[in-house]
Amino acid sequence: MKIGILQINPVVGDLEGNCARILDAAKKAAAQGADFSIAPELALIGYPPRDLLLYAGFVRKAELAAEQLAGQLADLPPLLMGSVLANHSDTGKPVYNAALWLRDGTIERSFHKSLLPTYDVFDEARYFEPAPKSESGSANILEFMGRKMAVTICEDAWNDKDFWETRPYHTDPLEQAAAHSPDLILNLSASPFSLGKQQLRQNMLGAIAEKYGVPLVYVNQTGGNDDLMFDGRSCIFDARGELVARARGFDESVLVTEVFETAPNAVADDDFSREAETWRALVMGVGDYVTKSGFSTVLLGLSGGIDSGLTAAVAAEALGAENVTGVLMPSPYSSQGSIDDSIALAENLGIKTLTLPIEPIMDSFTQALAQPFAGMEPDTTEENIQSRIRGNLLMALSNKYRSLLLTTGNKSELAVGYCTIYGDMSGGFAVISDVPKVLVFSLCRWINATLGQRIPEAVITKPPSAELRPDQKDEDSLPPYEILDAILELHIEKHKDAEEITALGFDEQTVLHVLRLVSMAEFKRRQAAPGIKLTPRSFGTGWRMPLACKRNL
Repeated sequence: MKIGILQINPVVGDLEGNCARILDAAKKAAAQGADFSIAPELALIGYPPRDLLLYAGFVRKAELAAEQLAGQLADLPPLLMGSVLANHSDTGKPVYNAALWLRDGTIERSFHKSLLPTYDVFDEARYFEPAPKSESGSANILEFMGRKMAVTICEDAWNDKDFWETRPYHTDPLEQAAAHSPDLILNLSASPFSLGKQQLRQNMLGAIAEKYGVPLVYVNQTGGNDDLMFDGRSCIFDARGELVARARGFDESVLVTEVFETAPNAVADDDFSREAETWRALVMGVGDYVTKSGFSTVLLGLSGGIDSGLTAAVAAEALGAENVTGVLMPSPYSSQGSIDDSIALAENLGIKTLTLPIEPIMDSFTQALAQPFAGMEPDTTEENIQSRIRGNLLMALSNKYRSLLLTTGNKSELAVGYCTIYGDMSGGFAVISDVPKVLVFSLCRWINATLGQRIPEAVITKPPSAELRPDQKDEDSLPPYEILDAILELHIEKHKDAEEITALGFDEQTVLHVLRLVSMAEFKRRQAAPGIKLTPRSFGTGWRMPLACKRNL
């Protein structure tokens, strides 16, 4: 039996476009001899659809689109794909997360997702009704070509008691289906990317295949939707749990392979290093967010610093250098070196530049505020004014050029509030907002070593500075980034409090200072532009801290 894996990049809500993507991929699989094909979770509507699911009209249109697609596939091999179905019961949520079996021009069968995650970025219990308890075991078995196949949807395969030390759910739909001795396990997924996650997926799925002694097919979507990235990397495991096929990462792919007989190894080459994964996710994320949002060009401020340098490099790779404009906005505190570095960066990348000196505008602010500020010493207020002048200029250019403004702040800065709201935080997409500063440095070195000299060496080697006052350095206000990022990772991603972090050997006062900054910056993060999720816990849709509260951290 040959199965076609349709690893597509859907656009959320684009029913017509997603149907066309699925149909095109199904035709390619059929041409390669697939006996049937499988597409990702919610492939027809895109994942995550979020509050689109609250509109009954949208669900009806999705059901109609599925019926029309079934008719278009009538002369092709069957297709198992993810979509939604209305819940016509008088109890429960109004919609199911479903897998539809399209065969001979009709929707012949449907299967419902049982386990609905609500952790991190997931909020599926808000929308979906879980599969009825009557739908267990044999109800998840699909028979085709004399084979019994257990159909699962994403989370339904993430609760194996022998793989996880602790499990979030009391039931295991896969275990229930396995009691009916399937010959094959199918898993339709929309599994978001985070650094290192694919190795976990492969270990888990391989262990399941080995445990039940049957092959397992996992299909994942690819592409970026809002803050979530999907790396694809759909794969097949044999009955021993060995990886025998894997589709390309961060790209659309149609993979057709035999699942019950020995077939040539079809595992696509991949690079799982932290830098390579970060680069590919950032490039995909910018490209998809910009184009799916209806833009074709972007602009950003170039300070001569490493963050704007990395952001510009990502944008040029994702969209083409001709679609990126870097804006230099020197102040009296901008060093000549930073100006030269910005120009060198732009030349390396081939992007356009504009130069808008801000000193005249700074002077006008000084005059306007002279009376109310009389007798008061300059402080961060004046520094923030510079940043907000730049933000206003960039937004004016964005409006006039109809070009999306990219912000350039990294995760370390966003975590501790080392950024100016309505200033350098202004923009439509925060490209590196989940990239810690230490990773920013290592990624830039990796880019130059792997892809050629794109980031000027001086940008990487000079001490980080906002250049908002004479001789300013980041470490005047913050711990060294190696220490800061280690504390932030323990607190944000590992959920450690001050006492636990200090017990690991960090200076107590430094830890308390950092955690206080994180707490105070919550109101800024609530107003920040969306960004690209890379780490297990970002400041995106999965971060739900209260604003007005007392934090004993």
